[in-house]
Amino acid sequence: MARLIRRCDEATLSKDITGKVYIVTGANSGVGLETTRQLVKQGGHVVMACRRVSAGEEAAASFGDQKGSWDVMECDLADLASVRSFVEAFKAKHDRLDGLMCNAGMVSMAGEPKYTKDGFELTMAASFFGHFLMTELLLDTLKNSAPSRIGILSSVVHAGSPKNRPQVHLDDLDFRNRDFNNFAAYAEAKVATVLYAKELGERLEGTGVTTASIHPGWARSNFASGGNALWRAAMAVIRPVTRAFNTSDTNEDSAQTSLHVLLSDDAPNHSGAYFSQSSVLYRDPGTRDGGWPMESPNPHALDMATARALVARSRELVGLDSQVPA
Repeated sequence: MARLIRRCDEATLSKDITGKVYIVTGANSGVGLETTRQLVKQGGHVVMACRRVSAGEEAAASFGDQKGSWDVMECDLADLASVRSFVEAFKAKHDRLDGLMCNAGMVSMAGEPKYTKDGFELTMAASFFGHFLMTELLLDTLKNSAPSRIGILSSVVHAGSPKNRPQVHLDDLDFRNRDFNNFAAYAEAKVATVLYAKELGERLEGTGVTTASIHPGWARSNFASGGNALWRAAMAVIRPVTRAFNTSDTNEDSAQTSLHVLLSDDAPNHSGAYFSQSSVLYRDPGTRDGGWPMESPNPHALDMATARALVARSRELVGLDSQVPA
């Protein structure tokens, strides 16, 4: 079955971005690697923020003789101290940041909550709180480099269905007082990213820094491998569907939405919006083709009061509560 795959136009993918600096988290594989590859191809300098530096360096060896440049820096998004160290090291080497792509994410494969040393549930830590802290600590640099852009990967999973809409639980973001499963934690983290991008879009209005949340597509990566019995059962259902309906995208296809957000002339006109590749996993009429941008069908991802409350609570949890938001 043919389906729409959204791709950047030639003008966007031929821009000369020499002299511009980007950060891409999780840049050693999948969508992050292909996003990085294209930015380097167009002349940008990309800081590859990777949990394992060796994996980043091995991946970067595939770039060959490209116009741009890159370096690999260690960053474990599930460790707030690592995020702070990364930001300090980045600022020591670079005085500008033209684009921040919060690409990395993960699903805890445990059957019960696993907690980081900072006390966060692992999926929320790696998929939301780490990027939240990184972004907040880099806002001054982004403002000083304006016009600049922030992209945060969400997922079609955040939309849920008309009968089951994921939402953030501000009173229990770490699943300490409610039942836990992989899908619930991942979906909640991805609702949080949509809300955060919206709040940033509002807060940064007039600064020249624009934001977006992104569903990149269902990439052909190792993201969904492993897991407990529930997760494996869910993947056993989803994988045949994606193959049968030709919904499994290449990593290059899945990087298109991220590149549109970082490079296109139009994306900054929609700061705070949600940009989505097409997906048969959308359950609401008129949503399967995605959109650059589109409105999330999940009303919980559109509530600005919740977005502001999430940011306030998150600042407190990551140790920024005594500082005035940038």
